Amino acid sequence: MNDGTTSTGPALELRRVVKSFGPVVALRSGTLTLQPGSIHALIGENGAGKSTLVKIVAGLYRRDAGEFVLHGQPVDFTSTAQSKAAGIAVIYQEPTLFPDLSVTENIFMGRQPTGRMGRIDRKAMRIETQQIFQRLGVSIDPDRVTEGLSIADQQIIEIAKAISLDATVLIMDEPTAALSGVEVERLFAVARSLRDEGRALLFISHRFDEVFALCDTVTVMRDGAYVDTTPIADTTVDELVRQMVGRDVTELFPKLPAEVGDVVLEVEGLTRTGVFRDISFTLRQGEIVGLAGLVGAGRSEVARAIFGVDAYDSGRVRLHGRTLPKGDPRAATSRGLALVPEDRRKQGLVLDEGVTRNITLAIRSKLSKWGLIWGGLENKAAQVWASRLEVKTAALDAEAGTLSGGNQQKVVLGKWLATDPTVLFVDEPTRGIDVGTKAEVHRLLSQLAQRGIAILMISSELPEVLGMADRVLVMREGRLTGEFTREEATPEAVMFAATADEEVAR
Repeated sequence: MNDGTTSTGPALELRRVVKSFGPVVALRSGTLTLQPGSIHALIGENGAGKSTLVKIVAGLYRRDAGEFVLHGQPVDFTSTAQSKAAGIAVIYQEPTLFPDLSVTENIFMGRQPTGRMGRIDRKAMRIETQQIFQRLGVSIDPDRVTEGLSIADQQIIEIAKAISLDATVLIMDEPTAALSGVEVERLFAVARSLRDEGRALLFISHRFDEVFALCDTVTVMRDGAYVDTTPIADTTVDELVRQMVGRDVTELFPKLPAEVGDVVLEVEGLTRTGVFRDISFTLRQGEIVGLAGLVGAGRSEVARAIFGVDAYDSGRVRLHGRTLPKGDPRAATSRGLALVPEDRRKQGLVLDEGVTRNITLAIRSKLSKWGLIWGGLENKAAQVWASRLEVKTAALDAEAGTLSGGNQQKVVLGKWLATDPTVLFVDEPTRGIDVGTKAEVHRLLSQLAQRGIAILMISSELPEVLGMADRVLVMREGRLTGEFTREEATPEAVMFAATADEEVAR
């Protein structure tokens, strides 16, 4: 182990760090202290400066001002290689491993041990990999290629790589966003074992239940500046929310009264072999229906099949009383169905295009004259939704990839709302966005329902489902296993339907 982990002082300290990009100040006063043998949470709204702070620690950015101290020594990294060499490792939400190489080869990439004649000592690599996995209490085959491994296993491999490098500071940036409950528990067990070895861990998350379950201390940032650091045992969710947003978010789930009207969408016996079967439900005007279930239950696949992105083998979809053709998203869109996908970066946005182009992608045919897109019409249409959704951007031609997660989600919502839908599917509408923006998205969905739009909301966050839905459908292993009214939908009832072998009453 690095001697830094056994010292009595902090493992890492940032004091009043500043970072600007031209006229934009991303970090006004970043302050953070990590102690050895502790798990420290860093929370804040999107745009609070968390990512900029982490990138300074990781060597991606150089600070403009302030102090950066590692194990008592001032440092100033000019590259990620310097940061790694100093004992800092960052575990991202989506690891970047070499898919064609084995687990062991990924762990030792660029620093393979050699034996006689300068040959790579593969046996030594494999033995050390096995020893690390044993310490972490996980079972992963060191010889298998990484292609096809789950996100959870890929993160464990990144952690194993950090341990093999003897990292003393590990940063986990939204590591649980794509993990199931069992995978999260395994990751937490690994994190605790690293803490018990004396390493300092920084855990960045928007999920308060995870912060309180795992962390010892929490630091809050707001608007690019440090707000406060508190032991977890001495604070509450309400207090942290107040510090994060600078105001009380009294209604995270602002459910507004809406008149529920006629059935607008009917799904009958929808089946795709090996994915989902016999899916039947309806949606009514002004109704928000929550589709709950564990990761892998088939919820997103059902929505994609109805919209026409994916195929299905049997069943029927009727929209406004007319059968919707299979595999035809254009027909679905023209008849008033819109789908905000789960993965906004890969499926919802063109990241290197501007906000204007992204918002108008689904209505470009309406903006053309004589086969040409008129820039004035395009800008006007985009401005309407960027304004209504309060998209925070320096300019409408700014690339979507430069926006925060919450603002990217607003752009995707704007793109589909611009089509004037009567039925809206939203898949994980608030994944990876901060508490203040979550409240804004929830309020928007509620206002859309008031206008008579029928909404199917797919969410892995049970409080979100219970807080926003008029009716809750539950899936398990490709089947609908429960249906509840708002009054009937308790956490216990929904989780039982999502996990139990038998089907509950529908």
